Amino acid sequence: MPKVQKASPPTSLPWTAPVAGGEPFQVAPAPSVVKVKVEREQMVISEQFIPRHSEAFQLDGSYPLDPGVSSSKHMCAGVCVPLVMIKKEEEEEMETLQGMQLTSQSDDTLVLHRSSSLQTPIKCGAKHVSPPSEVQERKRARSNRGETTVRESTTKGEKYTSPVGDHGVQIPSAEMLVVKTAKSPENNREEMEDAVIVIEDDEEENLLPCSKLETALVSIDSERMQSFLMKLGLNQRRNRKLALEEMLEINSESLKVEAPRSLEDLPWHFLRNLMALNGTARNTNLVLKAEEDSWGGEEGDLGSEMFCLHERDTRISVNPLDVLSAILLCSDSFLQQEILLKMSMCQFALPLILPPLDTPKCTLMVWAMRDIVRKWRPHSLAESRGFREQSLVHISMPTISFVRMGSCSLSKSRLLNEVLSSPQQHHDFFVHRDMECGNVPREISDGLMEISWYFPGGRENSDLFPEPVALLNLRGDAGSHWMQFHFLTEISSAVFILVESLCETEYNKLLTLQGSASKFCIILNSEGRKSKNTLEYLNKLAPVLNMNKSQLLVKEKNQNNAELVRKLRLAMGSIMNLRLRIVDVVGMAVKSRFLGICVDEDEEECCLGSRLTMAITAEIKEVVNYKGNVLRLQGDLWKNIGKTEKELCRMKEQRDVHPEDYKSQLRKKLLKLRQEQNKYKLSNGMLKFINAVSHLPQTKKRYFLKWLKYRVDHVARGNLSKLQAEYKAKCHAAKEAAERLRELDQLIPASSLGVEHFMREMGQLYEAECSMIQEGKMSKRKRQFVLLPGVAAELLLEGFPMELVDGDASNIPLRWVSDVLTELHTKLGGRSKMQVLSVLGVQSTGKSTLLNTMFGLQFAVGSGRCTRGAFMTLLRVAKDLQQELGCNFVLVIDTEGLKAPELARLEDSYEHDNELATLVIGLSDITVVNLAMENATEMKDILQIVVHAFLRMKETGHKPSCQFVHQNVSDVSAHEQNMRDRKLLLEELNEMTKAAAKMENLCREVSFSDIMDYDPEKHNWYIPGLWHGVPPMAPINAGYSESVCDLKRYLFECMKHRSRSRAPNDIPQFIEWVRSLWNAVKHESFIFSFRNSLVAGAYNQLCVKYSEWEWDFRKEMHLWVSQAEMMIRNKWSDDLRADMSARLRVEAQQKLHEGEQKMASSLQGYFESKLENLHLIEKYREDFARSTTCLRMELECYVLAKCEEFLLIQKNRSKIERLQVEYMEIVKTKVDSLLADCRERAQKLQEEELEEEFEKMWARTIAELPLDRLPRRDVAQNMHYQLHKDLENRGSLVMQMLQQAQSLHNYQSGSFQMKKEYLELSVLQSIKEYFKNEYLQTVEELAISLMDQCRSYVTKKVQGKGDYDETFCRELLQQISEKLQEVSVKQLPTTASFEMDLKLHILGEASAAFEQMHQHFIMDNDPSQHLEKLKPHYLSTFKTIYYEKDECQKRAMDFCHRCLRPALLDYLHKRLGIIIVDDFLRSEQSIHYGSRSFFQFAVQKKLLEEMNFDDYVEYILNYKRFVQSWIQKSLLKHYREGKPLKNLVKEVLSAVLQKVNDTLLSLLHKGYSSTIGNFLDNFCQKLNGELVISKDGLDIILFRNMANVAQFAGDILTCLSEVEEEILRKMEENIEVTLSKLQVCPRDEIFKRVFGCGQQCPFCKVPCEAGGSNHKIHFASVHRPQGLNQMTCSVSIMLTYSICSSDVASWKKFRNRTTSWQWYFYKEYRRFYPNWHIQPDPSVRTSNYWKFIFKVFNLQFADKYNALPAVVPADWRKLSKKHALASIQEAFNVK
Repeated sequence: MPKVQKASPPTSLPWTAPVAGGEPFQVAPAPSVVKVKVEREQMVISEQFIPRHSEAFQLDGSYPLDPGVSSSKHMCAGVCVPLVMIKKEEEEEMETLQGMQLTSQSDDTLVLHRSSSLQTPIKCGAKHVSPPSEVQERKRARSNRGETTVRESTTKGEKYTSPVGDHGVQIPSAEMLVVKTAKSPENNREEMEDAVIVIEDDEEENLLPCSKLETALVSIDSERMQSFLMKLGLNQRRNRKLALEEMLEINSESLKVEAPRSLEDLPWHFLRNLMALNGTARNTNLVLKAEEDSWGGEEGDLGSEMFCLHERDTRISVNPLDVLSAILLCSDSFLQQEILLKMSMCQFALPLILPPLDTPKCTLMVWAMRDIVRKWRPHSLAESRGFREQSLVHISMPTISFVRMGSCSLSKSRLLNEVLSSPQQHHDFFVHRDMECGNVPREISDGLMEISWYFPGGRENSDLFPEPVALLNLRGDAGSHWMQFHFLTEISSAVFILVESLCETEYNKLLTLQGSASKFCIILNSEGRKSKNTLEYLNKLAPVLNMNKSQLLVKEKNQNNAELVRKLRLAMGSIMNLRLRIVDVVGMAVKSRFLGICVDEDEEECCLGSRLTMAITAEIKEVVNYKGNVLRLQGDLWKNIGKTEKELCRMKEQRDVHPEDYKSQLRKKLLKLRQEQNKYKLSNGMLKFINAVSHLPQTKKRYFLKWLKYRVDHVARGNLSKLQAEYKAKCHAAKEAAERLRELDQLIPASSLGVEHFMREMGQLYEAECSMIQEGKMSKRKRQFVLLPGVAAELLLEGFPMELVDGDASNIPLRWVSDVLTELHTKLGGRSKMQVLSVLGVQSTGKSTLLNTMFGLQFAVGSGRCTRGAFMTLLRVAKDLQQELGCNFVLVIDTEGLKAPELARLEDSYEHDNELATLVIGLSDITVVNLAMENATEMKDILQIVVHAFLRMKETGHKPSCQFVHQNVSDVSAHEQNMRDRKLLLEELNEMTKAAAKMENLCREVSFSDIMDYDPEKHNWYIPGLWHGVPPMAPINAGYSESVCDLKRYLFECMKHRSRSRAPNDIPQFIEWVRSLWNAVKHESFIFSFRNSLVAGAYNQLCVKYSEWEWDFRKEMHLWVSQAEMMIRNKWSDDLRADMSARLRVEAQQKLHEGEQKMASSLQGYFESKLENLHLIEKYREDFARSTTCLRMELECYVLAKCEEFLLIQKNRSKIERLQVEYMEIVKTKVDSLLADCRERAQKLQEEELEEEFEKMWARTIAELPLDRLPRRDVAQNMHYQLHKDLENRGSLVMQMLQQAQSLHNYQSGSFQMKKEYLELSVLQSIKEYFKNEYLQTVEELAISLMDQCRSYVTKKVQGKGDYDETFCRELLQQISEKLQEVSVKQLPTTASFEMDLKLHILGEASAAFEQMHQHFIMDNDPSQHLEKLKPHYLSTFKTIYYEKDECQKRAMDFCHRCLRPALLDYLHKRLGIIIVDDFLRSEQSIHYGSRSFFQFAVQKKLLEEMNFDDYVEYILNYKRFVQSWIQKSLLKHYREGKPLKNLVKEVLSAVLQKVNDTLLSLLHKGYSSTIGNFLDNFCQKLNGELVISKDGLDIILFRNMANVAQFAGDILTCLSEVEEEILRKMEENIEVTLSKLQVCPRDEIFKRVFGCGQQCPFCKVPCEAGGSNHKIHFASVHRPQGLNQMTCSVSIMLTYSICSSDVASWKKFRNRTTSWQWYFYKEYRRFYPNWHIQPDPSVRTSNYWKFIFKVFNLQFADKYNALPAVVPADWRKLSKKHALASIQEAFNVK
């Protein structure tokens, strides 16, 4: 037998081991010391000694301070420190065992490995190493005995797994030494791995001196950990921890549902499923391709064995607990919290103590559990139906622990699952060996301590225990994890020890528990091996541990688990009744610190957060008082601000106060409230809060906010619990308690307190300060809170929810929210595109839970009213998904529940819900409507609210997607079975839509399909209930998680689809939506109050584009008309065929059709483009399409009328020209005769004599010609006759008045003056003087408008240079009659005298213009006059021929001036107008004329700069004339001071002169013409598409022209430059005259672009700004005081300062002739003016422009209108020019 010698623990150790940072660490707890005697063939362990002091020896040899605490391993920087001490004597005989680690053992063998991390090589002889065959034999032997198999490798460098105890370790590049032992199996346990092996020589008893010992620190745990993390792909995460933000990020992987295919997939699979509350998250089984292909594959070889038995290779997966441990190790503390929270919801056991994986010691997970809150109902409260709610870490309860000693075939974890599961429903709280991958050997999770709880539901029949109880489960052998086991004995009420057999070692360890306060129970599994020793040891332990027979539970072979579970529950119940030790998790932390176990909350950053929050929350005694003293700005002050802001919009309490005065009072009140807010000094609590969130680094700040949340939640729960208990007691009390109950009704909702209240206070501090600065009450230099929006933006970016709607005040702090989001946009560098997802539903239907499950968020959840108002959370979209989704972020909005009972008793509860739904749906791209199927009435109510909101959104142009989620529907056939229900639902939705349309005063019929794209099959989701069973012990329903994931994937598909059709909003656009929606919500009539700058911007851009398309269309038609005119004028009357008119009509129709189609295509293409916000103006598309058709009809009338006019003129002119040609031939003959006669005379005549002879000849010739002079007509008489015919059926009185009028000449001068006889006497007698004046003013405006319209018509006819035609008069009379027959005009009480005088004045003025036109035509076309004009040219030619001068150059010059110059001028007049319009609209002023809104802004801004009263009067009273004058002045200024008109003229002339030059050179080059006549005929023919060359001029040029063709052409080329210069000079002399001669008048074309439909507001006469010409609804951006339009008070003659945009939101009334002088509220104005949309001012600043003008010119306007000046409100007098400019910038959306 080998020699045995006991060894004492060494007093010091001669080495230190380096750690990661290079510092020495303390030596591990003193392990078992084993002496081994060396023999030739084997090494035999002689004896084992376990020291009493099992803590680590210090380096100086001293003992630890706290004896009795057992631990088998000591961690330091991830290094496991078992020791091997080797004494060597004979080097040639002995092997160096330095660096060897005992990794496993069998009954008779210790296996040691060398880690490659140590540098000293192993010298290992073959005689001491078991050959591979023996190793495999031992492995099979252990496997057959049910023990853990050992996978070993003798190949150096190969990776393999070598389990130790119950865990496996991957060790790279290891060598192995097998040590034989002489001990029996019973005495040789796994704690030998901690043994200090001392190898001793046979002949020497004493150990050598320590200085001669070769020692090594052997550690495999660090290697194990690193190797395991590498397997899972987490090796890089050991230092760079996984963060919660990464889990919340939306990426392509998070949208996939795939089983893990590799070990690297397992962590992400676990986290994704856990975040989605999927109960299969712990399944670590891999789906391998071989398994997928195993079914349905090819058949095997029939000759081979088809079936065989083989072990599953567990290397392809890992144990779920190892994955969990690795993830927790690699996660930061905030992700750990989220992991444990989700595990708690899934009813998974939580890790309480992590083994020493990455720290020197075990770690207690207290911080990680802080988020968990549990509710339960103990049996003591069952009758009263009360409940308790508490943070999990603060719940004190009995704790019962379960451990295993040694190996055991009975699964401890499975047994615990059966104990905790109800008979009706089993749930795996703990992972056990029979679960998926539960049988895979653990590699790193041995020593893990898990905790689970049982909470009763108050049901005595079904609850397992009457009170909460905690169950702890230690993984692995308790003997190997003595530190954890000792901890259990310190905190447990009872410890259940599961054993199959006990050996002496275990017995000795259990003896050390003597005196423990815990109760110990033994669960003996008799199915395993049992020996007498076990019973002996148990009997010995009984008195030591104070055990009795009831504390031994035996599992017999013939006994099933159910019986054992029953016994175990009874034992646990008995123990709970004893209440030996009650402890909470926080109390466990105190004990663990004493025992040397780390606590995760002890991190310095976490402790700092705790200390800072404690300084804040220590002041909280009663929540309501605290909020009143510390959070002062958000109480009644903030609520009153919200009410006042709404009253500013609704003015319900206005009574008899003038709207503007009432608004002034409210603004004063609002300012006073803000001043009260601002006067409060910053409270101590808020100062500490702001300092913390402003200055702490990110991690510390997150700890601070988390701690603050926990502490205020804890305090608030306590306060709420007391108040609810009192309320419950008072309910059963006498009537005297009624007053207190009312107080409690107010106190209970006010007792809520959270971090959001501190953030809300921060926002109010900022808003109050901003208000003071805006009102000039504070200097910007004194600002304190300017940086707060940036702080809040950082928090939002880090994932903290931000309050959007304050649920307590039902208000939005708009300035705060806007500035926070603006700061966020800045921090993101402008890359802030986002899609918005929201949820709506009845309260307590799981809205927040739905979002949390879908996205892993942390919105508050629980029964009752959890969320107040609306909160938003920002989720980052990964780069790989940004392009598909079209956004950088997804903004998730959670809302408070609709139909809240506490709001139901309020009068405006429906309005409150409607406001919230409208706002949230308006902000969202996708809205999830959460419906609980249990309550059909509530479902109908919420659908009504949602439909109302969607109807409002349809009217604004925003069309979000909607998904209806029906919760608590678990039947697999739900979708099919509910088909009929979906049909009925659609019918109900249609009815609700009609009802909502009536509430919104919409006149048209509307159905649900009109307001949103709804597909009953795709937009309805049926989701099972959240809980699988009855809470509080029910786990999450797996079907719920899967259905929510399906919904999530579909929602993202919707986002992808939407992003293709419309670009998501960025943050500035989102801010504008918040602003505009909230402003509209605050008004009673949302649809008619909504005004959004994004909509306005998109609409203006469409107007700009439409104006471009319209001008292009007009330009094309103007050019076509010009070409048609040239074609007609270049033909003789004989060439004008009878079908010419028809041909031109067909050609015009084709051209018009092409232009219309081009505009329609442009409009369609514009809406199909991906420009931003086009979907918002979809409703205006029809208006512009209709305007296109209207434009086509207008141009058609214009074009066809022009063609008919040209044909008529040409036909008339051709008759005259035929006579002129005839006469000219006679004149030519006479001139030829005279020339011959003069040449025959002997003496050459002098010039005077020659001229005298010519004059005699000309006089004789003219006298002999039969000249037919053109008849002169009496235009005035003709028009009088036409008027007589028009009125002949109007009665004798009218005809009598006409006869009295006599001639129209009497009306050619003088202006039309209004007379009282123009109004019916009966009407004048029945109304007051005020209304008489209104009538007179209206009639006068009608007359002026009609006269202006007729003047425009006359001007166009006169410019045509034709002759007067009686159709002109008939058309004038038709225009007048049509206007007088309009409904609005017929309502005026005008007399026949008015119509008569109006027609007489219009026709009288027109007759003068037409007479002048007729005279000019006679002068231009009378044959005698024509010949007189030609006389000088014939004389000149006569003299030139007589004197035989070279006439070529002169004839060429005459051709240029008589023929080409008029043709060029005519061409210029036709084309220059078009060129000027193009040029002007491309200039820097183009934006002003892009749309009517832009034009209004430019005009009002210019008027403000000049401040000329007369200009304002003209602008207000004669808008059309003002606009025309404005445009004309702008054109003149532009071409006088800016770009010279000469440049444009030269541009036009250069183009046509180039064609002239090219034609001349072409004719010369080709030599077509031998004579001048042929040459000019060819020349004119080639240019007849460009120029109209006078035939009269050609006849003169051709008369006796014998010039050389080449010379003549060359002279023409020479003269052309002179002609060009002359034209340019003339054009530039008087630009105004030049513009007036253009065929296309630039002023008129630009006027059409900006003037619009010409309609004016029925109250203040502001012009309509709607785009297109045929829109249905008229609107204006800014309305003005009605006094500016001569409106005075009906009681006095004082100018009224009412503004209709304020009146329509007030309770003020109006009456006028349209209402038949009956009073109606301004709110009802659309009954009488349905085509006008007068929106309330979006802000108090909108009308400041006209308020300022009214204030400045109050006296002048009063004097102008013969009225008294108005007494304007006080705040109007504070307005300045700066305020006025800012007002129109905001109103017209100009930055």
